[in-house]
Amino acid sequence: MSRHFQATFTEEQDLLRAVSAFRQSGFEIEDAYTPYFVHGLDEAAGVRRTRLGWVCAILGLGGAVAMLAFEHWSSAVSWPINVGGKPLSSIPAFVPVMFEAGVLAAGLGSVFAFFAVSRLFPGKRAYPHLDRVSDDRFTVVLGAADQGFDQSRAERISQTHGAEGWQLVDPPPTPAARMAVQRPAVRW
Repeated sequence: MSRHFQATFTEEQDLLRAVSAFRQSGFEIEDAYTPYFVHGLDEAAGVRRTRLGWVCAILGLGGAVAMLAFEHWSSAVSWPINVGGKPLSSIPAFVPVMFEAGVLAAGLGSVFAFFAVSRLFPGKRAYPHLDRVSDDRFTVVLGAADQGFDQSRAERISQTHGAEGWQLVDPPPTPAARMAVQRPAVRW
């Protein structure tokens, strides 16, 4: 069972300085929660740039090329009809549908890729344990599962950078553990 250390701040600049200090001290920064986007937080926490843009571009181009191939096949190969001497495979006529197919493939593919990477799925329950984070507080969460976690040093860094509060938090129970507590096993 992994434990977490969380420190809460009232100002975003205090959070940025604390996250940088935690990272320089070798702590594992699991996440940071803020009520709005804080510029520079991802760099301070050492978060890599996302590859979701590349996924979106590749899926968009793939969808457009697939639609172009389908339109060419359906109008020039499978069912060629000569209408007024016009060419059977007219690329300019295919562009609007090809563009829309690319946008559709990029959008849907990006959403599914994001959900897969984030391990989000329908029915997944979230167990927030952070008070006032969506209102006016900023919180950094450190991984405290290993034996080498120095809680006193983490508290010192939090206090140095103006933390309003800090605590060591146990994670919420798993769904199976919650069900075992809520309902006793039925015995026949």
